[in-house]
Amino acid sequence: MELEVDIITTPKGFHCNLCNTDVPNKPSLDEHVKGRKHKTLTDVRATRKAQEERSVFVSGFEKDVSQTQLTEYFQRFGDVANVIIDKDKGVYAIVQFSEIEGQLTALSQLVHEINGRRLRVKPREKKGFKLINKKKTDFENLQEVLERLRPVLVQAETVNEQMQCVVERIQLSENKRKARELLVQLIQEVFTEFFPDSQILSFGSSVNTFGIHSCDLDLFLDLDNTKTFQARAKCPTELVAEASSDDGRSEDSILSDIDLSTASPAELLELVAAILKKCVPGVNKVQVVASARLPVVKFHYHQLDLQGDISINNRLAVRNTRFLQLCSGLDARLRPLVYTIRYWARQKQLAGNVGGAGPLLNNYALTLLVIFFLQNSDPPVLPTVDQLKDMACEEEECVIEGWDCTFPSQAIAVPPSKNEQDLCVLLAAFFSFYATFDFAGNVISLREGRALPITSFLSQAREETQEEEEDAMEEEQPRQPHNQTPKLGPLNLLDPFELSHNVAGNLSERSQHNFQRECQEAEKYCRSLQYLRKSTKGKPWGLVRLFTPHSDGPNRKKQDGSADKEMSVSIPFKLALLPEGLRNQLQQAGDGFRPLWFQRVCVAVVQVFQNVLKCSPGSSTESVLSGDPCHADVAPGSCDSMEATSEELNTSNDSGVAGQGSPRSGTAPAGSKRPLSSESSDASSPPQEKKPRLGSGPKPGAPCWTWTQTHAVWAGRRKVRRELIKETVDSRPEGSSTALETQVTDHIVEKEPQVKVPLVFTVQARLVGGTQSTKVLLKIHPPSEGKELLRDFFHFLEIFLPKMVDTLMEKSM
Repeated sequence: MELEVDIITTPKGFHCNLCNTDVPNKPSLDEHVKGRKHKTLTDVRATRKAQEERSVFVSGFEKDVSQTQLTEYFQRFGDVANVIIDKDKGVYAIVQFSEIEGQLTALSQLVHEINGRRLRVKPREKKGFKLINKKKTDFENLQEVLERLRPVLVQAETVNEQMQCVVERIQLSENKRKARELLVQLIQEVFTEFFPDSQILSFGSSVNTFGIHSCDLDLFLDLDNTKTFQARAKCPTELVAEASSDDGRSEDSILSDIDLSTASPAELLELVAAILKKCVPGVNKVQVVASARLPVVKFHYHQLDLQGDISINNRLAVRNTRFLQLCSGLDARLRPLVYTIRYWARQKQLAGNVGGAGPLLNNYALTLLVIFFLQNSDPPVLPTVDQLKDMACEEEECVIEGWDCTFPSQAIAVPPSKNEQDLCVLLAAFFSFYATFDFAGNVISLREGRALPITSFLSQAREETQEEEEDAMEEEQPRQPHNQTPKLGPLNLLDPFELSHNVAGNLSERSQHNFQRECQEAEKYCRSLQYLRKSTKGKPWGLVRLFTPHSDGPNRKKQDGSADKEMSVSIPFKLALLPEGLRNQLQQAGDGFRPLWFQRVCVAVVQVFQNVLKCSPGSSTESVLSGDPCHADVAPGSCDSMEATSEELNTSNDSGVAGQGSPRSGTAPAGSKRPLSSESSDASSPPQEKKPRLGSGPKPGAPCWTWTQTHAVWAGRRKVRRELIKETVDSRPEGSSTALETQVTDHIVEKEPQVKVPLVFTVQARLVGGTQSTKVLLKIHPPSEGKELLRDFFHFLEIFLPKMVDTLMEKSM
């Protein structure tokens, strides 16, 4: 019966109200109902319902009545399983009995009294169980903020005014900032009693000038002075007396129970949590999070409805906060840009991880992306970290945990920027910069102010591993060295100081793709009149349209341009899947690793079409099909029957897109038209010669192949794969291996009839952005006949081809 209520039919399939999940068809629905999530929530709902039926709601007692007193009183009616008292929202309690008879007996008694006060006892209200989608709730809150902002933004005269308005409306107000300062003072006073000379230092959004009204309060408990005090307390008596006479303090404190020099971080965090719970008024929901990258104690301050956390080993974060404060003081345009881009990212669901963890961008990463863009503007708006280091004096030198964190303490020490672009132009340039940025092949470095080739970090990792092994052999025991290599991922953004920390290391491949896609959409919009000019009719314009989230209706594909896109398959660069031998070759190639990577992908593509999908090659393709895909020096044949060497691949695959989107490479101002040529084009071609459109046919010299497919190898493939796996349980190959997929194709070719009209199509390969990208784009040119059939084949290739290329690349060496 409950299943009928949980599952409803929708135009797109089915929706589970219990799990708040959409499923497309009946088989998927059956799998969902049998799944772990649905079963778990069903059990939780049943448990909650049973608890409600065995519970009573109690009110009317004094505030000093304890949980024990209530338990003892209601124990006379039946075994009490739990008592929950809420004194914050009002004095009431929920008394839960182990059996329903206890509840019925308690309700049958008309009068209940404790300490002379008459109690009100009634059945507990039965509420329907519902899974709260925090992400959706947060998104709805953003929509409410946008609705309040919309009238003000529409009435503004320029985009610059709109951006300033965003700052004024969502920044941390002065009153809230002062309230936070008072809370920090309160916590400082409490902790000083337990840890003499300790300091509570604020960092993060609350103090880095980029805070919003709902940001958390991040605190760092500095115990260095306390450790010094404790060491002095262990000195001879006369020294202790001398030290105590300075401030009237003695060693009588919690220090007598714990030695800070030997205590583990976990022990200290437990102690911090205990102090917060018992000694700081208004603090509740205290929790030690030991599994975080930097363990913290989380808490909630009731009076301000404020979430906060305290760490004991996060001195670098305090220094990062000072760095952001300095950058904010260097140029007044930074804050409006950061606030606008953060809000845009939240609206597009690119940022805002629920609970602080997730695959989306965090505010710190977004801020660093803005700073890096400003470092690469023409002329630069902000200096690099290395340049700031050179501007600092000796007194400002700072090294934390081995990392050089030196920069001037005052903005006046840094020469002002010569860049005079307004906020409107800079915002459009930000989107243009990252719309074509090669995230897969580069590591973003704010210290150097440039993108570093990802292959340079491969040799660094190997050198560190060798050093670790040598040190371990010399010491005859393993030791844990300071890790210098960042965790590489889809988006690599180094911390300005802790160079082993990838700030965007949590990002998934889909999140990185969505960020770049939204930048591309924003770049197109920023070239339109709706962005540049205020509407005379009071319609949304400028930031209002930029902030508007995409609709989820059936026209979404048409809105984002994907419905009418050309038939092209993208194969990204995935460093983690490459074998060690190919990694070494790419590392040795240095900045020129992209042509080599492109060559290997081309060979793998040929292997997939010919060997796995059993396509018949044309005459121009046959001449280059032989050879080892791992050691081939020649790429597959081009459309004009020429063979392209790796050098030719390096020069012939231009796409008309600047590789890193740098404003220094001549980014056009907002509202201007795109140039007809790019810097990556052949210098020998006349400047007035127009580039042919991508859809106008294959480019001479670019690798391409002609294939013929006589069977619908994409139809029913999943079913055939399942049957083959069942038949070969003992010796089946890996589920994604080329061997299994080849067997599937052979089975379809043997059992199924040929298509009426064989598909003859051309596949053209190119490296997007010339030598400045790592994404291979495979354009499929349809034949004159059978276009609809080829479209079905293409939709299959979109998913299948990249996976198979990854598999071949992973196993090739």
